[in-house]
Amino acid sequence: MSEARVDDLVGGVLDGEHRALARTITTIENQEPGYRELVSALHAHTGDAEVIGVTGSPGAGKSTLVDKLAKTYRDRGLSVGVIAVDPSSPYSGGAVLGDRIRMASNVGDMDVFFRSMSARGQLGGLSTATGDAITALDAFGKDRIVVETVGAGQNEVDVVRTADTVVVLVQPGSGDDVQMLKAGILEIGDVFVVNKADMDGAATTVSDLREMLHLRDGSTAGSAGHHGLGSMADGTDDADDDEWDPQVVETVATEGRGVDDLIDVLDDHYAHLRETGELDRRERTRYAEKIRQLLRADAAALLEDEIDRHGGMAALVDAVQARETDPYTVADRIVEPLADCVERD
Repeated sequence: MSEARVDDLVGGVLDGEHRALARTITTIENQEPGYRELVSALHAHTGDAEVIGVTGSPGAGKSTLVDKLAKTYRDRGLSVGVIAVDPSSPYSGGAVLGDRIRMASNVGDMDVFFRSMSARGQLGGLSTATGDAITALDAFGKDRIVVETVGAGQNEVDVVRTADTVVVLVQPGSGDDVQMLKAGILEIGDVFVVNKADMDGAATTVSDLREMLHLRDGSTAGSAGHHGLGSMADGTDDADDDEWDPQVVETVATEGRGVDDLIDVLDDHYAHLRETGELDRRERTRYAEKIRQLLRADAAALLEDEIDRHGGMAALVDAVQARETDPYTVADRIVEPLADCVERD
């Protein structure tokens, strides 16, 4: 992509052009030439959006709740961006569910931008492109960005790295509450939603969930952060004081019941993050992880080039199998020129 094309897209996004935003996210998702320069140019214009991650087991009603969240935010005069991370197609790598029609309440509303993205096989259901798409939506000027993730069990913790507030949905009477505890999902939530609260067993689920949260807080007393992230990824210590007490909200998303209450809790949590400095700490953690993630990817690409320069992996394996060398020696040979470059710099 030419520098002029990058400038055109950046200008379009900053001017609020939806076509430019859609093209930008497509460029990011497909990792087209110039996408890095595009994201880099947009970064300086971010920092105003509130990012909400919504996760939970399949069938818990995530898409319906996100739809109603978007509608209620719009009723309050806020613009919304929604990224729905769908399972990847084993053939094309694209989102299996495509541009889903479950955002029915917001059809035709230009201030609700919906994008379905492929998880691309990433363990957490969140590809690197998702974080970059958030950057584009933030620079565009969206007030709220909602990321709905695939229901992928323990790997869903990746949502913590992209969201300011994590919402975990639980469906009454399905055993989801117990499964969450086993899968480690319990540790990542800031707000827990018992959706379909008109079903039998909802009151029991709410009670059990609150008890488990109480046990969680008791078992992690003295640990750094209620997300269990330990020391900060940027090398600083996480704060122990003024921790957020996770809230449990009951909703019936199909009817919109409880959505206003949920948004009020989300607003309370975001205010808490700002007041305690946790918002800044989480942002630093995300950036540190993103830098490491990019470095790992770039280093891996350089190593693949070096492997090719040595005749390819098959030739290296042949030599090891013939006992002419060993894996450690091969690894040292591959890394050596890269290490020399780092040392010289």
